[in-house]
Amino acid sequence: MKLSSFLYFTYFGIKTILFKKREPILGTVIVTDRCNLHCKHCSVNNITAVMHPYDQIKKEMQLLYDMGVRILFFCGGETFLWKDKDHNLRNLVIEAKHMGFLIVNVVTNGTFPIDLPEANLILLSLDGDKQRHNEIRGNTYDIIMNNIHNATADNICLYMAINKINKDCIRDVCLTARNTKNIRAVSFNFHTPYPDTKELALTKEEKATCCEIISQMMKEGAPVFNLKNAFPYLIENQFPTPCH
Repeated sequence: MKLSSFLYFTYFGIKTILFKKREPILGTVIVTDRCNLHCKHCSVNNITAVMHPYDQIKKEMQLLYDMGVRILFFCGGETFLWKDKDHNLRNLVIEAKHMGFLIVNVVTNGTFPIDLPEANLILLSLDGDKQRHNEIRGNTYDIIMNNIHNATADNICLYMAINKINKDCIRDVCLTARNTKNIRAVSFNFHTPYPDTKELALTKEEKATCCEIISQMMKEGAPVFNLKNAFPYLIENQFPTPCH
């Protein structure tokens, strides 16, 4: 991280904690809900399949920046599907950096070639070992691992949504993150139950067990992005919201 970015985030932390300022620092722009997959745990893909226009996305970015947001996420659908005339995802990332965002991250399912070194992080969904991942996301595991191997930068962070199907695969994903080229870390969250995916949700007891496994993997040197002191909030699904 650049010194200027570090100083900015330090100043933001002081304002938020000491002076009780309630300003946003992180924002998300959904570029499309179109997706090439039909994952078992997802209920929000291809509802409209709209590719939002470049000018509209740029206006949303400027609005977030003017609100004080400096960490920007581009999400889908599948972000690498997005295009508008001559513009693609790389153009959005470069524009965000030019606009002044200090950290620009992209969320993807990893089924497209990963050539985006301009992004700070590429959060890539990997939902278990090959068997469980493919059960959730279709026959995509080998495609994703090949794309990771051929990525043009080491800016990939795996993202695993833990559910009833893959809850026993936390260790597998941690080891993949630790042992695979171009992967910096892995981040875990628990499945968000929609009305038609409630059967995949974990109990509090199951969540607590998963957090114990994640903690153990952190002790063993796995590059886990999560903070241990946030685990109780994950288990209870209740989070403090110091900002708007």
